[in-house]
Amino acid sequence: LKTIADNLRLELKQMSFNFIFMLTSNDSTIPNALEKLDEVLAGGVRHIGFKDVGLPFDDLKRLAKKIREAGGRSYLEVVSLDADRELESAEASVKLDVDCLLGGTRAREVIEIIRANPIRYFPFPGQIVGHPSELQGTLEDIVESARSLAALDRVHGLDLLAYRYKGDVARLMSEVCRVSDKPVVIAGSIDSEDKITAAAQAGASAFTVGTAAFQDIFPADKEGLVPQIRSLMGIRSRAAKLSTTPRRIAVVAHNRRKAQLNAWVGRHLNTLSNQRIICTGGTGSMLREIYPKLNIERLQRGTRGGDQQLGALIATGELDAIIFFADPEANYSNDVDLIALTRLAILHDTPIVCSPAAADLVMLSFN
Repeated sequence: LKTIADNLRLELKQMSFNFIFMLTSNDSTIPNALEKLDEVLAGGVRHIGFKDVGLPFDDLKRLAKKIREAGGRSYLEVVSLDADRELESAEASVKLDVDCLLGGTRAREVIEIIRANPIRYFPFPGQIVGHPSELQGTLEDIVESARSLAALDRVHGLDLLAYRYKGDVARLMSEVCRVSDKPVVIAGSIDSEDKITAAAQAGASAFTVGTAAFQDIFPADKEGLVPQIRSLMGIRSRAAKLSTTPRRIAVVAHNRRKAQLNAWVGRHLNTLSNQRIICTGGTGSMLREIYPKLNIERLQRGTRGGDQQLGALIATGELDAIIFFADPEANYSNDVDLIALTRLAILHDTPIVCSPAAADLVMLSFN
């Protein structure tokens, strides 16, 4: 699936503004991470990470497995500065079977280690020093580092330690997001709603929080990790409305529902014109002809593999929603594509809707 997505060159920005909870404190995985994971899941977080230091490998393996079994997306962040340790951590990411590898500074070497695996890789741009890690260098040098890293084929995004930088953080985030055509994760001592909102406004695709939540920094109705996470989920939702990053929406219709889809797109043209639309071949051709100003990326026709290409994008977390106008009166052979996509959407917690009324609700969430 990953190979299909790479070949399609759809490794552009992820559209959701995601909250990645880190089971870490002071740049180390906390000793009781397995125990605290239950609270994290109870708070409703799906994107969950940990560092490459703080726990032995076997404990990290149990942690990654438990995240996966709970339906979450797992992240390993590399903060080791020693070259040998960083490459060992890259090898560990393969053995742990994590979804995403964050951090580290030796991108070319790491790429060779993870190349044959479905791991999404987000290295640190700029010069990283110390532990806890700090981002150093001029703004121009960091931005150029981000540009160079984003150009690498097996780099899927960037892990920017923006709030460990002593210069103009807002400008740094905006410039890095501007020069990268791939997702940017904002990290480093995020401890306020203002910092999260600024990351969204800069065009970031995600942010990480760990230490501050364990210290009860965020406003909540009572103390404890679950209230902190629920507070952060609310902050994320508010910040997402201010995000400058367009969303990626898959739009598909069975043949007898294409006219219905055409009418629906016309009603939501203003909102859709600011998003990236992914279509299977026939649907994409129709919409391009009628609405030439929409940003539409066509896949293969559904019968020639387009549905499987959509499935690959769901599996790699590159879609924010799937709008599939299905024909309820079609013969059962037409149900196979919808059933397969629905299963993947449930597995990867991606909204999928099949009628105009339900699709209207998706549009409301984007406004």
